[in-house]
Amino acid sequence: MKRREFTALAAASLLPAAHAQSDRPVKLLVGFAPGGSADIAARLIAERMSAELRQPVVVENRPGAGGRIAAEQLKNAAPDGGTLMLAPIVVPVLAPLVFSKLPYDPVADFAPVAHLANFQFGLSVNASHPARTVPELLQWFKANAEKTNFGSPAPGSLPHFFGVMMARGAGLDIVHVPFNGGGPLMNALVGNQVSSAIDTLVDQIELHRSGKTRILATSGAARSPLLPDVPTFTESGLRGVEGASWFAVYAPARTPEAVVRQQNAAINKALAAAEVRERFGKLGLEPVGGTPADLAALMKRDTERWGPVVKASGFKAD
Repeated sequence: MKRREFTALAAASLLPAAHAQSDRPVKLLVGFAPGGSADIAARLIAERMSAELRQPVVVENRPGAGGRIAAEQLKNAAPDGGTLMLAPIVVPVLAPLVFSKLPYDPVADFAPVAHLANFQFGLSVNASHPARTVPELLQWFKANAEKTNFGSPAPGSLPHFFGVMMARGAGLDIVHVPFNGGGPLMNALVGNQVSSAIDTLVDQIELHRSGKTRILATSGAARSPLLPDVPTFTESGLRGVEGASWFAVYAPARTPEAVVRQQNAAINKALAAAEVRERFGKLGLEPVGGTPADLAALMKRDTERWGPVVKASGFKAD
């Protein structure tokens, strides 16, 4: 973790917790089904927040529409501190770029609370593929135009757009092959139905470790702690081909600033706990933390980063 992130966490942990115990539960909405990384991260954070706020924090799954159902519910919730939402980057950043109409405006309808964690992507090939590095794969693509493709877990997902970024950085036309989830994508890669795949590391790492696939590069600014021997795209020669997904927590717009500060402090304290950091690490999540203003700046920065990539892809969800 960077020094500024440690500083933010340490400072936040000194802020006062809830002044009085409340029996009213705080709902933490998750727009995805139980059992996934978003759900697990939410439950880890909720448990720690409950202790810090001295009131129950209950995870409520509202799966469907890529998180947009939960987002609309948050928009319509009372801005009294009783409802929060844990969401990945797709809800506040990607959805506004690919949908002409949304039931929410992430800037007008959400109050940023805290940036929870980042997670990286990886570029994989089948273990039998001759390429062992990104430059070798790009050369192979040039020599095998009919097989120049990458798979992603869904159209309009960040792995899809990261693949577009990779193709632009390499100066190649690499065909995108979308799948319905990470499982079908990796099955197709193992079966040599696609030449390469881009997905979150946590969805690829077991096949990589078992020797069925090979991860050639990871997407972060630095190497992933999960795969310290695997270079980044920048180290592999594709400068500027860099990006990570993330989870963050939001409240309804117009939630009192004092309530947001209190919830932010509880989340930062949770992220500083050794048990949470260890469990996050096993999920491929890198804890971050920071202030609500840090999260607002991240949203703006990533909208500016991914906007041109989405436009170049030509993709529209509706």
